Amino acid sequence: MKFLVRNTQTLQGEVSVPGNKSGTARAIVLGSLAEGRTRVYNPLLNLDSFSIIGMFEAMGVSIDTSDPEQWVIEGSGGNLSVPSSVLDAENSGTGFYMVVAAASLIKGCSIITGDYQICYRPAGPQIDALNMLGADIVSTRGNGLAPLVVKGVLKGGEASMPGYNSQWLTPILVAGSMAEEDSHITITDEKMLEIPYINMTLGMLEQVGITVEHSDDYREYWVTGRQKFKAADFHIPADWGTSGYPLVAAAITDSDVTFHNLDTEDYAGERAYVDILRRMGADVKIRNNGLDGITIKGGKTLHGIEIDCSGTPDAVPALAVLGCKAEGKTVLKNVSASRYKETDRTAIIRKELEKMGGRFEETHDTLTVYHSELKGTFIDGHHDHRIVMASSIAALIAEGPTVVDHAEFARVSFPTFFETMKGIGADITRLEEV
Repeated sequence: MKFLVRNTQTLQGEVSVPGNKSGTARAIVLGSLAEGRTRVYNPLLNLDSFSIIGMFEAMGVSIDTSDPEQWVIEGSGGNLSVPSSVLDAENSGTGFYMVVAAASLIKGCSIITGDYQICYRPAGPQIDALNMLGADIVSTRGNGLAPLVVKGVLKGGEASMPGYNSQWLTPILVAGSMAEEDSHITITDEKMLEIPYINMTLGMLEQVGITVEHSDDYREYWVTGRQKFKAADFHIPADWGTSGYPLVAAAITDSDVTFHNLDTEDYAGERAYVDILRRMGADVKIRNNGLDGITIKGGKTLHGIEIDCSGTPDAVPALAVLGCKAEGKTVLKNVSASRYKETDRTAIIRKELEKMGGRFEETHDTLTVYHSELKGTFIDGHHDHRIVMASSIAALIAEGPTVVDHAEFARVSFPTFFETMKGIGADITRLEEV
């Protein structure tokens, strides 16, 4: 699917931000493992959510999604069934890593795979850690990549793993709570990245009655085994990560846009967008911690700053676009975690924005963005929702039209992205396929 995006000087109106992608995924997993009935309010109705649901249904969990405002999960109490078919994560990285750990609780074998991106997303550190804890997981190609054959049962014990991808650790904290014995997980890097996502996991585990202890620097975790998950009601907040694209779009154009459903006090690291935009000179007004609206008035002169992305790796593509608009240079630091997502997002957003005239310097852990006058071109979305959305907002300030390919992947996290942007005035047209 291709969309044509033309330069748009002004955006006006209101945006209702959909439910949090990561929170929805965790609610599905925890509800599936809990005893009793779990309700998930304001779930994100995206492709990844339904991929995760499909895998847990294949393991014997009943999930009713007939009401889009409230999903009902009849939990398994941890007694998942050996799946009768291959578990397909499709394009969901969170779902893939979560189900690998959940399947290690099953006495029997499961085969887990996904689309071509999933089959090239590194899983070796998670596989190694789960195997240290008693699982028996094999990569069919012997390279730490899907497809995987997972054989339980998880016993517990000592394990270590790198700390630059929370998507490997989170599932182990969840599954380890149901292991036969206690577990001690040690992070081998000097620093744990993506801590806001770990805090989201710990907070939601607490909601279902699970306690996980950790050191102050988040490099050690003590997980008590044999715990039982209790059913809970999850009220999913709006997704700060998703909101970043229209937030940035409003800041880089002469706009007046109000955003609803955001909460500046939730777990999401991307709530830092508010502070980042303010530091760069944008006009940001917050009412009642965002619950009564956040208004962005663009048209201000933005200036480059240094931004620590260790807790917000998914924001790197949007921040790269923001840096192109800002005077001087913007330095995105601690970006290494962004390289282990659907794509190497730091490298890919640089590549695509350079085609538009963007100027960058890149190291493994930094991306320096210089003020750039962008020009329209043909953008490859690389089957990555965040690359698609970031390049689409860059096109709003580019001279001349831009065509964004693989645009349908925006549905992974923001199913109504293009409709939402058109609703506030963006000049976006879907191109008919020939």
